[in-house]
Amino acid sequence: MPLKHASLKRANYEKKNVAVLMTCHNRRDKTAGSLHALFSAALPNSWSIHVVLVDDGSTDGTAEEVANKFNNVEILRGDGSLFWNRGMHWAFAHAMKRDFYFYLWLNDDTILDSDALVKLADTYKDLSAAHGEKIVVVGSTRDEEGRLSYGGSVAQGKLRRFQYRKVWDSSKPVECEVMNGNCALIPRLVAEIIGNLDPVFEHAMGDTDYALRVRRAGGRIFVAPGFVGVCSNNPVTQTFMDKQISLAARFKHITSRKGLPIKSWLCFTRRHGGILWPLYFAWPYFKTLVR
Repeated sequence: MPLKHASLKRANYEKKNVAVLMTCHNRRDKTAGSLHALFSAALPNSWSIHVVLVDDGSTDGTAEEVANKFNNVEILRGDGSLFWNRGMHWAFAHAMKRDFYFYLWLNDDTILDSDALVKLADTYKDLSAAHGEKIVVVGSTRDEEGRLSYGGSVAQGKLRRFQYRKVWDSSKPVECEVMNGNCALIPRLVAEIIGNLDPVFEHAMGDTDYALRVRRAGGRIFVAPGFVGVCSNNPVTQTFMDKQISLAARFKHITSRKGLPIKSWLCFTRRHGGILWPLYFAWPYFKTLVR
């Protein structure tokens, strides 16, 4: 159902309760650092935050460290099989049972700036006043050298719809088509219509799929101005993009959970690829082989 035609029961919130959704696995120091930055950030007027953290089978004491250091964190224990998307799906599903005004996706390796939450809230307030309340706001991150790492992107062309370039502006919001889930603010109205992340995706692609579903339903996604924090790009070593490893190893990586697992990629391309979906599906596997 298009968002503009949605009829939802709306509450008048004096206090905007925000569920911060996170998932982690064996990154104790990074997870604790991300939570410390989150709780140290300035809160927008009327905001209160509650963290739902899925600890996906960590064996390094992550859950214990978080429980000892932070009071306002609800920990859900996984068995190590969830990875990012399914861990976030569980956190989202758990939070949606309660009365939250916003849901904030946050990667456990993202270190928020002190004004990050205020920037997201102000951007949403301005955009919702101009375009309606069915707005998702994405926060851009920078790497250690200050270069843009994660945020929002647009397709490079009609026939290159799954090849994206990042969009960003230092002083004004920029509309985008897809988003990374490192830092994204989703209002309750959007979550009630779009629902949860799709657990068909094992690790990646869930955030991209969610953004495309929002836009298909008539919603809009904007990148907040400037940066909201630090998060370095994942290295390409020992991935299917690493040209220094063997062809067999690259193909194993591309079909693994952290690459483009066949079932997930098939669902994604069929859902969003139009009549050319078989070509989009086959292309990355073919390109890996011919390289």
